[in-house]
Amino acid sequence: MKRYALRLVSLSAALGLWQALTSWNIDLWLRFSQFPTVTDVARTFAARVSGPDYWTDLTDSLTRILTGFLLAAVLGVATGVLVARSRLAEDLLGPVLEVIRPVPAIALVPVAILLFPSNEQGIVFITCTAAFFPVLVSTRHAVRALTPVWEEAVRTMGGGRWRILGSVVLPGALPGVFGGLSVGIGVSWICVISAEMISGQYGVGYRTWQDYTVVDYPGVFVGMATIGVLGWLTSTAVELLGRRLTRWLPRTAYAPGTRPPRPGRSVTPAAAPAPAPAAPAEVPEGARSEEARDEHLV
Repeated sequence: MKRYALRLVSLSAALGLWQALTSWNIDLWLRFSQFPTVTDVARTFAARVSGPDYWTDLTDSLTRILTGFLLAAVLGVATGVLVARSRLAEDLLGPVLEVIRPVPAIALVPVAILLFPSNEQGIVFITCTAAFFPVLVSTRHAVRALTPVWEEAVRTMGGGRWRILGSVVLPGALPGVFGGLSVGIGVSWICVISAEMISGQYGVGYRTWQDYTVVDYPGVFVGMATIGVLGWLTSTAVELLGRRLTRWLPRTAYAPGTRPPRPGRSVTPAAAPAPAPAAPAEVPEGARSEEARDEHLV
C-alpha cells in the first residue's frame, strides 16, 4: 500500500506542477503560457468521453494494434528461432532483415499505400512491422544464449528436433521473448498513431492530428493522455502474461526496508551461543561386536 500511495503522490505532484506552471503563465525559457491547463484538458476529456466518436476512435486503434501485434508476435518468434537455430536461414534471411530493420516504420507509409488496397490493411502492416523486429532480435538472442547442456540431455534421452524445440528452446527463451514483446507493443503504439495521422480514418492518432490542425490544444493533450494510458495498459498486460507463463523461473525475493551490504565491507552477524557438542550416540552391544569383528578381518 505504501508503494501505491507513493506512486499516486508522484502522479499528483506532476499534475500539480503542470497546473501551477500553466495557470501562472510561467515563461522562463520554456513557454508554459502556451500550454492548456490541467482543468482545460479535464473538461475537454469529459466532453469527449460523453460522445460516441471517442469510443469509436478507441476501438479502431485497439483493433489495429492487436491485429498487427499478434501477427508480429507469431512471425517474430518463428523467424527468430529459425535464424538462431539454422545457419542456412541466417545466411538467407539475415542480410535482408538487417537491411530493413533500421528503416523507421513510419517511412513505410508510402509503401503501404502502394501495396495494400485499403488504408486499414496498410496501418496493420506498419504496426506489424514496427513490433516484428524487437520480437525477432530478442528471440534470436534468447535462443542463442541457451545452455547446450540442456539440448544434449534431451538428445541423450532419445529426443528429436521437435522434442528439443518444445522442451528446451521455447521454454528457455520465453523470458527473452516476452522482453521483446513488451518493447514491441510500445513501438506499435508509436507507429500506429503516426500511420493514423497520415493515412488513417478514425482512431486516436487521427483525432489528435485533426485537433492539432484546428488549433485545439486541449484536444491534443486528451489524445496524448489516451495514447499513454493505452500503451501502459497493453504493456502491463504483456508483462503480467509473461510472469504467468514463466512462474517456473526462480524469483529474487524482495524484502522492503533491507539494504544490501556495501562493497568492501563485511557484515558480521550477531553473536550467537555456540551449540553444545553433540553427545556420542550409544551403540548397541551387538553392533560393537560386529564392528570389532570387521576390523579384525580387515
